Amino acid sequence: MAIIDKRLLMLRKTDNVCVACTKIKAGETVMIEGRHATLDRDAPTGFKIARWDIKAGDQVFKYGASIGSATEDIAAGALVHTHNLKSDYIETYTLDKARQKAAGGQDQ
Repeated sequence: MAIIDKRLLMLRKTDNVCVACTKIKAGETVMIEGRHATLDRDAPTGFKIARWDIKAGDQVFKYGASIGSATEDIAAGALVHTHNLKSDYIETYTLDKARQKAAGGQDQ
């Protein structure tokens, strides 16, 4: 059985992410798969953290289902969110696109 920090929840053993059960601050160390990983940014409650290294283009699994693909290499212990994950099903929301649209810019 995988050794997971008590602040993290592994939903399915086939998932390559786990979920933060509480806010974990940047610089804190978590135990994932028997290894220590230091977070490079804050992980708010409910956010995903990589269980192991995920390569760019690999699918990300949560609840045993693909939730999208990595847009860059993601190291074990790193936050997985819209900065490094894109939906394979719907356009991924980005604040830059929303700002552009609000400013009257055209969708690109």
